[in-house]
Amino acid sequence: MTALLVWSPHVLVGYRNPSLHLVLDSVDACVALLVAYLLFGRFARRQRLQDLLLAQGLVLLAVAGIGLSWVAETLGENRDGTLDIWLPLALRLIGAVLVAAAAVVSPAREAPLPSWPWTVAAPVAVVVVTSSMLWVWRHQLPVALDRSADATTQPALFTGHPLLMTAQVAAALCFFIASIVFTTRAADRTDPLLRWLGPACALAAFARVNYALFPSLYTDWLYTGDLLRTGFYMLLLIGATREIEQYWDDSSRVAVLEDRRRLARELHDGVIQELALLRMDGHGLPPGSPARDRILTTCDRALDEARAAVHALGHAGDEPLDFVLHRAARELAQRYQVRLEIDVDDSIDAGPEQQHTLLRITREAVANAVRHGRAGHLCVSLGTDGDHRRLVIQDDGTGFDVVRATGANAGYGLISMRDRARTLPGSLEVTSQPGEGSVVAVRW
Repeated sequence: MTALLVWSPHVLVGYRNPSLHLVLDSVDACVALLVAYLLFGRFARRQRLQDLLLAQGLVLLAVAGIGLSWVAETLGENRDGTLDIWLPLALRLIGAVLVAAAAVVSPAREAPLPSWPWTVAAPVAVVVVTSSMLWVWRHQLPVALDRSADATTQPALFTGHPLLMTAQVAAALCFFIASIVFTTRAADRTDPLLRWLGPACALAAFARVNYALFPSLYTDWLYTGDLLRTGFYMLLLIGATREIEQYWDDSSRVAVLEDRRRLARELHDGVIQELALLRMDGHGLPPGSPARDRILTTCDRALDEARAAVHALGHAGDEPLDFVLHRAARELAQRYQVRLEIDVDDSIDAGPEQQHTLLRITREAVANAVRHGRAGHLCVSLGTDGDHRRLVIQDDGTGFDVVRATGANAGYGLISMRDRARTLPGSLEVTSQPGEGSVVAVRW
């Protein structure tokens, strides 16, 4: 588009509409203030220098677009096309420099001034100092753009003061740098706002290039530069929307995790303690009593279920599968006083729901092997089987008759493991012979 405007005499078409010009300026400034407010909120949470520089740069861009030219015109006896152009231009250039600085600074670097009032006072101080300096030198300022014929003819190519074009090119260079750096870093980070800053800054850079060619920003005419500048703010608005969505998603996730941890604490301090006390009382029953064996077995199973629920509630589910299986193996080996080996391919991963299912199957298989098979050594392995993944729990217990155990009188443990395996989705295979141990394999 810029090339066509430069080299094609047939594309050089502007649209004169002072009201629409004012509307675009107001919308752009409001979007800039909204994104700056979000960035100030991120800075308050993370104390990152990048968020601070971006927020302050957008504040200066917003201030430069909210009636600053009109304020400069009403300050006193200054020529048209001087202070009313140089003041917004200076603030926009400083804002572009701050955006470029935010791009090149390390995302992990903390701000040296964590005090909140300083973060707000800095843009105000920049506006006051810049306005004061240009006001003092107002009589020495050159005419940046002759707008005497603005009402009847469109601005021609390269009509602005050389310093005006130089400032626009410098701002374009800052935005080009920011666009490249933000786009590069967005590939390595899951930051929705950062992902949209790259293309947004590219549009801002080309808007400044168009302003250097056709300074329509300071006239009543709408050109490509004005549309590209508004496109910059529209992309920022999309990024801000994604930022707000992610913020509420994260807040909801944190609230759910806190509630889950609270429930886990209540289970651990209440139900598990009561079950442990009941199990201790069960040991006081006469040895060999059927009631004693039933009570101890039921307490053990209830404790396993309660501990599994506490573990599921107390963890976020973002841990790798191999770490989760190793930790569960250590807990089971210590609880049942058995030797439990584990061989896990750490390249295999699973989602939170699949992890929970695999852990419950592993706990059930180990508990059955120890209680019913009197196993003393078990091996848990996780690997691949062609295009599928496979979890195997093997023991050296007494074994059992698989046909009889999985028939009409099948135990709840085997039924539960098979049902859980189907939800992966996958299948459960149990092989065993009396006196030869057993193998439980999950394939999904």
